[in-house]
Amino acid sequence: MITAQALTKRYGDRVAVDGIDFTVRPGIVTGFLGPNGAGKSTTLRMVVGLDRPTSGSVLVNGRRYAAAPAPLREVGALLEARALHPGRSARDHLRWLAASNGIPTMRVGEVLEQVGLDGVAGQRVGRFSLGMGQRLGIAAALLGDPPVVVLDEPVNGLDPEGIRWVRHLARDLAAEGRTVLVSSHLMSEMALTADHLIVIGRGRILADCSMRDFIDEHAPAYVRVRSPRAGEVTAVLADLGLDFEPDPDDPAAVRVLDADAATIGDELHDARLPVHELRPVESSLEEAFMTLTADAVEYAADAPRPRGRTLVGVPA
Repeated sequence: MITAQALTKRYGDRVAVDGIDFTVRPGIVTGFLGPNGAGKSTTLRMVVGLDRPTSGSVLVNGRRYAAAPAPLREVGALLEARALHPGRSARDHLRWLAASNGIPTMRVGEVLEQVGLDGVAGQRVGRFSLGMGQRLGIAAALLGDPPVVVLDEPVNGLDPEGIRWVRHLARDLAAEGRTVLVSSHLMSEMALTADHLIVIGRGRILADCSMRDFIDEHAPAYVRVRSPRAGEVTAVLADLGLDFEPDPDDPAAVRVLDADAATIGDELHDARLPVHELRPVESSLEEAFMTLTADAVEYAADAPRPRGRTLVGVPA
């Protein structure tokens, strides 16, 4: 278990992490999300003792990580996958980590096989691809068979098979009763991996809840209705007392909340209105995340202009 209480980190006048409290529990995969500059990396570095909190505390299984006599047996962490000596082989990289923590040498071969690198164990890691380096970093995190696993952007550089493998690995580790904390910017993959979410923005906790509750609260499901007579459709919906909003991607469409497609279709049929689309939409983690963090983005670019020809009478 990882427990943070009033955890704070300042760099001069800048507050990177601002008095946050959270608990990462065993038996489930907890996703750690936030925009760039939100304080995720700083928080993870404090968990594993690489940064010292300005105030507050973060404990791993009831004690500071730095106080553990064999840290790799307590927490397996992937923070900087390329923090490797380029002249060492994959096997030798893991051997010295094992020796430093009293881990049997036979464990090196086991984790190399587990991550799929046993065939290149003798190669120098300086020649590894990004994906291979990522797998070696995960092997190092698993080396001590730790009860707590922290993975920061674990699918960087991996192909689809590798991404799927990491997903199953995280869930299998949690099923074994371990504490698993995963940080990623890949929302579609996080939606398939995590059971619980901690979302941080500008150094503060924005959400700490289950995946399902997070999506339901910040991007509820809706029914998309598209019609060439959109104005008359909205009048019918208003008469029915339904909650709806314009579809930002299409002026001829609306999103209807808290209603089922069959009821809407029957009413519009009775009103003799043409309907070109009537579709229930399950909102995504990405939509919920963007909604919640819209005011917490530190680095935001302008929206791209639409590409292609501009037709006469049609605004670009």
